[in-house]
Amino acid sequence: MIRLGLRLTLNGGREAAVRLAVTAAAVGLGAAMLLVTLAGINAIKTQDARGAWLIKTGTSGSGPASHGASGRAPLVWLARTDRFGNQVINRVDVAATGPDSPVPPGIPRLPGPGQFYASPALSRLLRAAPAAELGDRFPGRQAGTISSSALPSPDSLIIVIGHTARQLAGAPGSENVGGIATASTAAMPAGAGVSASTLEVILAVAALALLVPVLTFISTATRLAAARREQRLAAMRLAGATPRQVSALSAVEASVAAVAGVAVGFGLFFLLRPVVAGIPFTGEPFFPGDLSLSLADILLIAIGVPLLAAAAARIALRRLQISPLGVSRRVAPAPPRAWRVIPLLAGIGELGYFAAAGHPETTSGQTQAFFPGFLLLIVGLVIAGPWLTMTGSQVLARCARHPAALIAGRRLADNPRAAFRAVSGLVVALFVASVATGIIVTLVADHGAPAGGAVASGTLAGQFTGGPTASGRPALSAAPVPGAVVARLRAISGVRGVTVIHADPHAANPGTGLVSCAQLADTPALGRCAAGARMAAITYNFADTPSASMTGKLWPATAVPPGGLRSLPATAVAVATDGSTGAIERARTVLETTFPYLSSALTIGERDAQTRAQITQWQHDAEVVILASLAIGGCSLAVSVAAGLTDRKRPFSLLRLTGVPLGMLRRVVALESAVPLIVSAAISAGVGLLGANLFLQAQFGVSLRSPGTGYYLSVLGGLAISLAIIAATLPLLNRITGPETARNE
Repeated sequence: MIRLGLRLTLNGGREAAVRLAVTAAAVGLGAAMLLVTLAGINAIKTQDARGAWLIKTGTSGSGPASHGASGRAPLVWLARTDRFGNQVINRVDVAATGPDSPVPPGIPRLPGPGQFYASPALSRLLRAAPAAELGDRFPGRQAGTISSSALPSPDSLIIVIGHTARQLAGAPGSENVGGIATASTAAMPAGAGVSASTLEVILAVAALALLVPVLTFISTATRLAAARREQRLAAMRLAGATPRQVSALSAVEASVAAVAGVAVGFGLFFLLRPVVAGIPFTGEPFFPGDLSLSLADILLIAIGVPLLAAAAARIALRRLQISPLGVSRRVAPAPPRAWRVIPLLAGIGELGYFAAAGHPETTSGQTQAFFPGFLLLIVGLVIAGPWLTMTGSQVLARCARHPAALIAGRRLADNPRAAFRAVSGLVVALFVASVATGIIVTLVADHGAPAGGAVASGTLAGQFTGGPTASGRPALSAAPVPGAVVARLRAISGVRGVTVIHADPHAANPGTGLVSCAQLADTPALGRCAAGARMAAITYNFADTPSASMTGKLWPATAVPPGGLRSLPATAVAVATDGSTGAIERARTVLETTFPYLSSALTIGERDAQTRAQITQWQHDAEVVILASLAIGGCSLAVSVAAGLTDRKRPFSLLRLTGVPLGMLRRVVALESAVPLIVSAAISAGVGLLGANLFLQAQFGVSLRSPGTGYYLSVLGGLAISLAIIAATLPLLNRITGPETARNE
């Protein structure tokens, strides 16, 4: 039977060849999307593992124990971040305490005092940027470059700077480490004020949301010309073929197309891998080699997709196995029942419970809480779709005022499962778009644009925070800012004012300082003094509350004379600029070279940008998922409509012979496709926004914000494109419904 199945598939004439080619192409596209998804997951893990040494070494991460616990001479370690424009620079200052001190990955040896190693991207940036804006921050000369084995991304900006142990041991935040972290052992760091567990839940839902349309598309592609295949196999059953033989023939035909499609999918994957690697899913692009496939991934696609195709073909023959006469005579299937909405209601109830009771505290608990709920919603929409389609068709038939609407309504009610199958991919895609848009829009709205506008965005603020040191001695507070440093800052082109905040020795709150009202007038982003005041007490905390702009605040006067500030240590410096990159970077360089080892100076706008960076990246990732889902759903719809027209060309030909105009047949096809599409789209969009609202209430305690006109225009645009795809298939009616098609075979 396998030989006969191969012969029928490969030598079955032009129709069989076209069906095989179209099915293989469709399965290939779906397989390529699955391969990209699996490779993307592997790339994220690889990227996280290569960057583990930066964020997980020392007591602040999950790296090896400090203070030489490994028996080796410890390494003095100080890791922090710097900025240049909108780019983040990872800076690591190191000092060896012995000849066997651990060496960070990617470099052959530890840099000595006055030397540094830089990543290739940072090396290019150092050569391109003026030294006064960037290069002067890093003392010494470059001893080499950091290899890609230690870089999370080709665009990573990383520098390792060498010092003497005596010099670095007294720096605030430095520590002794006995080894360098080499693997991702801790949870993904949180971003933008949102827990890492929330990110994991969102990524899990997004992966599921992309997987379902792909599987739906593959299943749809393998059912091309299903009705014609059923009729041919039913004739074989009537001629004496056993159910097992018929199943074998069907499985061979579906498997051949699926195997060819898998080969096409692997070819597309390797062709698109360099393009996909450049998409910054995590905020940075991947190395092309990171998009790798394990043996399990390859076997999953190479074996799983043909098995899925064979299973879809087997399911398509379930009526044939019961009665070949019923198939040959096209007996109407049993109508779907109302129980199909139970999974959908169960998903809403599951998410609603956690919205009322609150989310679990652990990451695994949150995944177990939300993942099944969204899975039930997606599966529930697919299961309930035929029943909803039947309900809509009954309403259409009852309200029909023209023959086309009546015929369409009756035909939809006759087989609502097949009608919904044509739009199931778009329904899932629209659900994904609604959930992602609802969550992202709400999170972005809650972490909105910084107050203060351009004034705040152009004001550089450096806060001098102390901390423990590798030597065990407390860090010394910053000394008073020399007048020469203030003069250097004021001399920079584009700098409009400099304000030094001094420590208040009598204040109980460490975030309270003293400021000269004359200086404060030059930096309006920090507020203003009361009328007539010469000195003011100002409350600030740039590091912990970066989004709280102080623009417009009125600070109370204090009795401290202006001359008394000269002996007080500085706790923060603010530099007002015109917002130009040159002015900001030159001022940042002066501050960092004057006060080394302290926290990097950032503009208020940059601090808010850091807060919103991860959410913005989620928004970009959601857009990629939405576009991919809509593209897959559109392809699924096109394949389904074309296959449906091919399968029903004989009934349509008989209708034309009875005198039905071609225009009426086109309206029938349009209504048959549009009614389930519109009904299912409205319900899936509503369920998606409801699911997003329940998730936001459970995870964040906030309600859904309106997605805005852009979302609704996108939905209407997607529906319009889908209807255009349907309209593009209507000219086929004239070609496939001629009198010759209606003849008996």
